Amino acid sequence: MTSDHTEPARHTPPGRTRDHWCSVRQDLNRRRSALTARAARAFPAHLRVAGTPLLARPGWIPDRPVPLERVRLVWTGDSPTAPVDGHSAALDPIRPLRDDGTPYATYAEAVRELARPRLFENRVCYRLLGVSGGGPPTLTFGRGHYFDVIDICEAAAHEFAAAAPPEGEQPPDRARTPFRALIGDPTDLARRPVLAAIATLVLRHGPGRAPAHRDAEFVLHWRDPAKVATGGGLYQVTPVGMFQPSHDAPWNEANDFDLWRAVVRELSEELLGTDEDYGSDTAPIDYDGWPFHRALGEARASGAARAHWLGLGVDPLTFVTDLLTVLVLDAEVFDELFRELAATNDEGRLVGVEDGTGRSLGIPFRADHIERLTTTHPMQPAGAALLALAWQHRDALLD
Repeated sequence: MTSDHTEPARHTPPGRTRDHWCSVRQDLNRRRSALTARAARAFPAHLRVAGTPLLARPGWIPDRPVPLERVRLVWTGDSPTAPVDGHSAALDPIRPLRDDGTPYATYAEAVRELARPRLFENRVCYRLLGVSGGGPPTLTFGRGHYFDVIDICEAAAHEFAAAAPPEGEQPPDRARTPFRALIGDPTDLARRPVLAAIATLVLRHGPGRAPAHRDAEFVLHWRDPAKVATGGGLYQVTPVGMFQPSHDAPWNEANDFDLWRAVVRELSEELLGTDEDYGSDTAPIDYDGWPFHRALGEARASGAARAHWLGLGVDPLTFVTDLLTVLVLDAEVFDELFRELAATNDEGRLVGVEDGTGRSLGIPFRADHIERLTTTHPMQPAGAALLALAWQHRDALLD
């Protein structure tokens, strides 16, 4: 005997459909700049760096630039468990449901299936555990993984976008953003896993004339939302990259645990368009034998390249943390090392200005450009803070 009974269709709440999730994700990328400004209003003004949206604790931003070699790194190995992670039940409202009614386990899982960017790997990263000042800056790190950025930071931004309608300028009520409320203070490094990126402002410094900053220009980058998982649609200094080993092979963890080496790798990848495969899956990188690293090191030893630490801060929308550095290169060194400057790379494209002959140049390091980029353009908070701080310290950086 046959039955006419069929299984009733499962009902997915409108706010949990995959189409709705994709719509909010697209809206997040479209409104990142405006949403960042709204998110910043939830925090006291004294936490904001140089009048930008970037947030920092007292002691995180030094009074003057610190030579990068004076920044001390401490390694602890495995990291402690944090109270908040990307599996929190507070994220249930923004986890879409599959056809069978089961939710995606994490935000990264949803991104992988529904909005995967070009670069998307759960690589090993250095997890920031502590920051101390009062002397040479000291940063303490343990072991983490990149998807913590997606599962926590991008999820928190998605939640904010879903709760913040286009009209209005104030952040939504905390009751509508339970995950953000659970995180609480985004500068609390013990509350959640914090993986830091290194953001570097590169200044090309020309022949000496007074005042010195009139001869400087900088490189700017636009992050393509189709290529990146965070910060899509915004302008940013370049290079920027997660502080992480070059490969997950265990010998890289110690060999790559160095801010300068990480900056050099990103310079090669983002400004020259080189491959991220250094062969370190089979052997650690021989930095002393790498011509590009050696040339930059020689320039640094001679004073033709100067690397400085300007502190660190947290994005108020995504809670992404950036270590802030500046690299000043004498014009002849910059021109020699970056003769083949890549207009596009795996994360977006470089931005320049025209000199009247059709030749694209870097952005002049001038007050009007700094003001425009830090107040009216859709800049990532870390990039805006770097530009503002570098301008404040221009005499020390370019002397």
